[in-house]
Amino acid sequence: MSDLQPTVTSGRKFSAIWIVPVVAVLAGVWMVIYTWMNEGPSVTVSFENASGLEAGKTKVKILDVDVGVLEEIQLNEDLKGITATLKLDPKTRPLLRDDTLFWVVRARVGAGGVSGLSTLVSGAYIEFEPGTGKPDQRTFEGLDAPPLTQAGAPGLKLELYSDTATSVGTGDAVLYKGYEVGRIESTRFDVERQNVTYDLFIDAPFHTLVHSSTRFWNSSGISLDASATGVELHIGSMQTLLTGGVAFGDPPGLPTGDPVEPGTTFKLFRAYRDILDNPYKNRTYYVARFKQSLAGLAPGAPVSFRGIQIGAVERIMLGDAAEEPFSPGRSIPVLLYVEPGRVELPDTKASVDRLEAFVPVGIQNGLRASLATGNLLTGKQLIEIDYYADVPKEELGTFEGYPVIPSVETGIGRLEQQVSALLTKFNALPLETTVKDADQALKRVDTTLAELSRTLVSVNTILESNAAQSLPVEVNAAIIELRSVLDGLSQDSPFYQNLDASMSKLNRTLQNLTELTRQLSEQPNSVLFPAKSEADVIPEARR
Repeated sequence: MSDLQPTVTSGRKFSAIWIVPVVAVLAGVWMVIYTWMNEGPSVTVSFENASGLEAGKTKVKILDVDVGVLEEIQLNEDLKGITATLKLDPKTRPLLRDDTLFWVVRARVGAGGVSGLSTLVSGAYIEFEPGTGKPDQRTFEGLDAPPLTQAGAPGLKLELYSDTATSVGTGDAVLYKGYEVGRIESTRFDVERQNVTYDLFIDAPFHTLVHSSTRFWNSSGISLDASATGVELHIGSMQTLLTGGVAFGDPPGLPTGDPVEPGTTFKLFRAYRDILDNPYKNRTYYVARFKQSLAGLAPGAPVSFRGIQIGAVERIMLGDAAEEPFSPGRSIPVLLYVEPGRVELPDTKASVDRLEAFVPVGIQNGLRASLATGNLLTGKQLIEIDYYADVPKEELGTFEGYPVIPSVETGIGRLEQQVSALLTKFNALPLETTVKDADQALKRVDTTLAELSRTLVSVNTILESNAAQSLPVEVNAAIIELRSVLDGLSQDSPFYQNLDASMSKLNRTLQNLTELTRQLSEQPNSVLFPAKSEADVIPEARR
């Protein structure tokens, strides 16, 4: 019997044959992770059409460097454009932000010149410009044309608006004293505000020339202005004559304003002469109500203070009142505006606030609006604002959200009112009774005159009589006798001396009588009994 025993083992040993699949799996996982980590982002861009684009061939470039390719083109469901899927390099990931711009580079001929001629040989390609906004954006709206200003370029973006379309278009130059300092980036029509809007960009350092008092005007073409001072001809540069352009500057006499923020809106004037007519930007609105005729008052009519224009009439608000259009005693409201810059205040919002705070105080002190004749030949009227001393106290009211300045009637309107009141009083007089009394008075005057005539005839008869003729002789004799009598009364005449002695005696008698009366009042019995004589206090007085 053998002594050898069998050996029993539990488990299996690792076979070298498994090394190959394990390494393959690990390599595959590593390659997937590596590919995922190094794969570039995919983005979708919407364009109006796919002209010149081809999937798998059209390149995506930055500064003429390939950074991706167009993978797929899909037609939008609404048939209003296409959506292009772009596969970009991994290095472009931090460049994809919400303000990144994409556009198709093709051969173009426009106001800004000729561009994209190289695409005639190589074909169109997609170019994009990195943004600076929120990162990790993957969906974009493509531009119809290349942007005229690079993103992040130093300068100032502004917005202009105009009531009507002008000759200004995208790519036109922005000029300052004839020198190009910027460009019009885009134009559009604002449906809500019903005006044309222009986006422009002014390059640094010229953007510091723009402030709150700056005005923009259309410098395209030729403008001719004839006035009493002569004829002025304004011609823009050759570029603006051919393509159009916008110029800006400061109105003469207007102080420098405050710096402006990006996106500030300015009005685009039709020509430079319009700036001279409307040099101010800030204004405040008021309403004045009149009960007299507004014939000759039209929008644009001046609003003046003691002959100095401070604003203009905006419109006549006939349909904005709650009363019936032809109700008796109805006043017609007129909307007007006042510009602080016309009264030597800065053309700023702070000046408007200052003016609005002053007007209520002025109304309490007699500030009123009235109609005045601006031109006697044409009959044009204007609104005059001034202080009146004989007006009742009033407060600042409101009408349709606008503050109301009380009005008074002056000039022809007030004269008509006074004449009408005078005629009313005249018609109220008792004219028939007055005429009858006047007729009777005239009859009495006639009777009196007849009697006076007869009296004069009688007086004339008396004066022509012999007695009246001898009257002067008798009067002369009487005067002579009167003089002789007066001569007898002179101081040297005997009559005058006798009269003087008699008056002296009469004076002593009255003195004695006075002394007797005093003695009787003091001693009534002195008539029967002798009175005691008193010592004379002042003996010299008796002498």
